[in-house]
Amino acid sequence: MKMATLMRLPTATPGRVVTRTREAFHALSPSPSPPHFVEFCKGGRRGRRIIRVGVKCNSNSERAVNLGPGTPVRPTSILVVGATGTLGRQIVRRALDEGYDVRCLVRPRPAPADFLRDWGATVVNADLSKPETIPATLVGVHTVIDCATGRPEEPIKTVDWEGKVALIQCAKAMGIQKYVFYSIHNCDKHPEVPLMEIKYCTENFLRDSGLNHIVIRLCGFMQSLIGQYAVPILEEKSVWGTDAPTRIAYMDTQDIARLTFIALRNEKINGKLLTFAGPRAWTTQEVITLCERLAGQDANVTTVPVSVLRLTRQLTRFFEWTNDVADRLAFSEVLTSDTVFSVPMAETYNLLGVDTKDIITLEKYLQDYFTNILKKFEGSQSPVETIRYFLLKDDL
Repeated sequence: MKMATLMRLPTATPGRVVTRTREAFHALSPSPSPPHFVEFCKGGRRGRRIIRVGVKCNSNSERAVNLGPGTPVRPTSILVVGATGTLGRQIVRRALDEGYDVRCLVRPRPAPADFLRDWGATVVNADLSKPETIPATLVGVHTVIDCATGRPEEPIKTVDWEGKVALIQCAKAMGIQKYVFYSIHNCDKHPEVPLMEIKYCTENFLRDSGLNHIVIRLCGFMQSLIGQYAVPILEEKSVWGTDAPTRIAYMDTQDIARLTFIALRNEKINGKLLTFAGPRAWTTQEVITLCERLAGQDANVTTVPVSVLRLTRQLTRFFEWTNDVADRLAFSEVLTSDTVFSVPMAETYNLLGVDTKDIITLEKYLQDYFTNILKKFEGSQSPVETIRYFLLKDDL
């Protein structure tokens, strides 16, 4: 049995989240495994909160996943976590198109993820907030691709921190050969934002775990602009914006998925941190103007000053039950500040052997979207219903 260890993540600034493993997560064996404890510590001069997470596999899971040292696992066997999300579903489709055996970890839900099965993937039910459900999903898996994030109604730490720690430790114990983790660009520069802080700490936790891994930081998805701007403009409803000059280099999730599998097959990229960004960084107003031109109608823009977001965040901090709201407002505040979410991509494209011309621009993405969909369904149903149909079918 391994000795208890202490693992501390880098603390670049005061108050940074500190992660400690009080006991190593032992390799699974027929005998009961000791629990793995993680302490989530955050605070400063005013004190700190400590949340302890216990991860223990039950006896049935242990028997199921204890494959032993000579059990072969096909390199094409992958588990996609967060497979029903905007990025996750594109990862699944790309993997299937390239001949991978795809297993999707999906939470039990009222509306089953039948579209994943229809595509040819295997769906397994598990929940990152319930660590005991994780080990069985990793049986026979070579690579984990982690696209998951918590739902808006959940505390950020439940899935994005506690669940990811459990998943990484289980992957290590199960002998997973490679782990791909999606993070946020500039997450290391904003310790005041809980989600970005947790992403940065998870990057370090994954690195210190010893797993063979790739970390991919993302700036923004083109797909998200449909719900934010296209639908409200076509419905003649308010489009919410801010008075900040934030610029985001949006990228098509299909391009992200394609580049991910190129990176996955390149052994030189193991252990590296990559950042994927679109060809150009856009302000909110520039995106709205583009959508107006393509939709052929003006947007009803409601501007929210950054100062209002800051005040709202401060007020919600007074109440324990509004802490999660304040955490998300903190992220919104960064997205509406004088920040640029973009990086030069020439070196990354060269490393991956990708031609810049093969990456879709936002102009082309939105032009194709409006032209193809509105033409195809002209006179048969409303543009809004058309958009929602394709969002559901994932033909974006």
